[in-house]
Amino acid sequence: MFAEYSLPRLLTRVVLTQLPFLFLGLMLDQVAWALLVGAWWLLFWHYKQLIRLAHWFWRDRSLTPPHGSGSWEVIFNGIYRMQGKDRRRRAQLAQMLSRFREGAEALPDATLVLGQQGEILWGNTLAERLLGIHWPKDAGNRIHNLLRHPRFVKYWRRGNFHDPLELDSPLNDDRTLEIRIIPYGDSQRLLIARDVTRVRQLEQMRREFVANVSHELKTPLTVLQGYVEMMQMTSDPDSVLGKQYRAMEDQSLRMKTLIDRLLTLSRIEAATDIDFEHPVAMPALLEKVRKEAEELSDGRHELLFEVDPALWLYGDEMQLHSACANLVQNAIRYSPEGGKVRVKWFLQGARGRFEVHDEGMGIEPEHLPRLTERFYRVDRARSRDTGGSGLGLAIVKHALSHHNSQLLIRSRPGEGSCFAFELPPSLVSVRRNESVTGTSSTG
Repeated sequence: MFAEYSLPRLLTRVVLTQLPFLFLGLMLDQVAWALLVGAWWLLFWHYKQLIRLAHWFWRDRSLTPPHGSGSWEVIFNGIYRMQGKDRRRRAQLAQMLSRFREGAEALPDATLVLGQQGEILWGNTLAERLLGIHWPKDAGNRIHNLLRHPRFVKYWRRGNFHDPLELDSPLNDDRTLEIRIIPYGDSQRLLIARDVTRVRQLEQMRREFVANVSHELKTPLTVLQGYVEMMQMTSDPDSVLGKQYRAMEDQSLRMKTLIDRLLTLSRIEAATDIDFEHPVAMPALLEKVRKEAEELSDGRHELLFEVDPALWLYGDEMQLHSACANLVQNAIRYSPEGGKVRVKWFLQGARGRFEVHDEGMGIEPEHLPRLTERFYRVDRARSRDTGGSGLGLAIVKHALSHHNSQLLIRSRPGEGSCFAFELPPSLVSVRRNESVTGTSSTG
């Protein structure tokens, strides 16, 4: 076992080294000169050991330090011990790095480790197949100099990696990649690119199928509605056949509404490229929504609209109209006769906020997370009675997601509900000089 460094032991050796010179000085009656010579000899010996150590550091290729004597033996042995620990630590780190690389190679995604400025530190094999980035050939190059797609460069420079980015593979335009950048470690980033081509193809097939089937159903449904109307004209409304014809008409109208909702949802899903330079006069749009709400309510509810006449937006007018109209119509359908439906459009901070309050039955908490799913209904029997299709909130969800927003729901059983959404400041425009319809109230 190596001896540890000890100050008493060191002092003892210094004293023992100087004793011969002290005796010699006493014999020659030159104690001071003798101790001075002893000190110089001790200094020379220490410098000699330092030279041996420096030679081993800078010139000697041996892995072990030179053999020391005296107090330097402890130092050389300590260095040797530190070398052993360092070798074991490096072996452990190399093993961990090897396992990390093996694990990263086994991932089904292209993976890149990036430095603070985006320089490539490491990449797996799939990064070469999906992104065309070779490691270690491209090590040190910045990622935005190799992936020069304008959308990726803008995404990288923006520095907000909360949402993933989808773009075509630089090696194959038929492949769609979902890119995520995850900050970790000391100012490093992990770039993960996943091939989502199959998923997007299936989604596209589903959208096209729904849109095509809905479109094809409109023609035979129109024919059926025409014949039902003709049969109603030639029959007694109070007879059994007359009641059956009315039931057929109600169901055909319900199916027509469902088909129209499916077509609207398909159009909104497909319209992902929004022109955020297009101004939308929200006061005028909400005036249309108010008139539609009055027609649906037919005087059975008290409708209160509070609209900021100067608050406009940038975005897609059709999608925003669908979102607002569906929320207002849902509030009317699920509010009891004589109840109030309050609609508010106002500026909250720097964001535009739209709210619809109703006095309906309210919604149980376990249903809230699923309300925006297609065809999901809290009460299926009541939805059929009110003419609900189960697609209104799905339309709202997709329209809002295209405008960087989401649906906010607050509801308690027996206390009514509040459906709201907020638009980011970048889409809000305040125009004080516009002459538009302001606050309105309809009973």
